[in-house]
Amino acid sequence: METKQATAIFLALSADLRLDLFRLLVKYAPDGLVAGEIAKYLKVSNTNLSFHLKALLHAGLITVEKEGRFLRYRANIPLMLETIAYLTAECCSGRPELCRDFRAASAVSAAVLPVCDSKK
Repeated sequence: METKQATAIFLALSADLRLDLFRLLVKYAPDGLVAGEIAKYLKVSNTNLSFHLKALLHAGLITVEKEGRFLRYRANIPLMLETIAYLTAECCSGRPELCRDFRAASAVSAAVLPVCDSKK
């Protein structure tokens, strides 16, 4: 991932509603949700929702597929994982003992963290 792409992703997620929207679609992956369901969950108007969906689509964070007369939106999970990898690729400069300390100090479940290679 290039810095320019990462910046576009972070910019798209910088609005509260877009972050909530993306997290909602991650929750409902891989099936996604149609626009009406999203509006109901987030309690937003269709016009406001449309604006934020376009920003996430432009950044590549979500995809859309026509289903009859509805549009189904899905989180781009591979891109989400690439973004996480981009953020953590150089963590602790190859010193896994530091990563272990940070992991212990965080509230994040070890099950969702990347494997810490202690042989580096």
